[in-house]
Amino acid sequence: MYERRNIKRTFVSARKKLKDFLLSAKSREFFIFLFFFFMAGGFWLLQTLNNDYEADFSIPVKLKGIPDNVVITSEPASEIRVRVKDKGTVLLNYMLGKSFYPVQLSFDEHNSKNNVVRVAASEYEKSVVSQLNASTRLLSMTPDTLEYIYSTGMSKRLPIKLCGTLSVERQYYLSDTIFRPDSVLLYAPAEMLDTITTAYTQPVVLENISDTLVQQVPLLQPKGVKVVPPTVELMLPVDIYTEKTVEVPVVGINFPFGKVLRAFPSKVQVTFQVGLSRFRQIDAEDFSIEVPYDELLRLGADKYTVKLSKIPDGVRQVRCNPEQVDFLIEQESLNE
Repeated sequence: MYERRNIKRTFVSARKKLKDFLLSAKSREFFIFLFFFFMAGGFWLLQTLNNDYEADFSIPVKLKGIPDNVVITSEPASEIRVRVKDKGTVLLNYMLGKSFYPVQLSFDEHNSKNNVVRVAASEYEKSVVSQLNASTRLLSMTPDTLEYIYSTGMSKRLPIKLCGTLSVERQYYLSDTIFRPDSVLLYAPAEMLDTITTAYTQPVVLENISDTLVQQVPLLQPKGVKVVPPTVELMLPVDIYTEKTVEVPVVGINFPFGKVLRAFPSKVQVTFQVGLSRFRQIDAEDFSIEVPYDELLRLGADKYTVKLSKIPDGVRQVRCNPEQVDFLIEQESLNE
């Protein structure tokens, strides 16, 4: 309560001081001076802007209507620099509020038999002048000729491959890499097309991924090659590892007739990590422990170190318990 009264007292005191200052004779003189100062500045600015000046502006250039099988090997200039002359007020409007529309070059109107197109300034001057005020005089345009080179390429559909670095958080993993679409069309001259087997993405760096990710990825466009579409959707399904244990029998292989393997224990516990989405799909039948007869003969001992002869894809951190088993090679009786 005490602090609130102090704040109110301070506010009332500051307001009173401000009011006294604004109503004082010195402050009135100061504000009158500011008024006439800004008025004089405004008249001076209007007088100055009424004179003629020269200024440079840029107008974008856009090439439209390019067929899929056409590869632009040398793009036209991205902009035209124009120099104009007019009163300062008009030029100021260009600088602050005027936005110029692109100069449109239609491929159908400017294609050429020798694949080299040159468009003289006289052909697009009308498009530039139509965007200027009637009082504005066009002095020059740079470049005075727009040029581009193209080639008509053959096409080939190619798979996409991810280029970059991916990392996931601990206990997670990427279960797949999915592109939509899964392939793209490449247009290029025949001699170039024969050397290309895969379409690569631009480098992608994604770190500490912990959930399924979907994003648009641009594709690399080598010089002289056109990729359609230029961008694809990348989907990275993320799964979490979980642990599972199954019992796998120890089986002898290539044993002579009448001889059998007796292992102790006859089954080994196999523990592994697998993605949660595949937990129910992986079972004991997906693993195998096969013990060759000739390998046992070379051992010269009655203990065999367990080795998995079949491991399914998508599992990791596989370990066996026990790591060794005792064994006997028995001769079956005729009665058996």
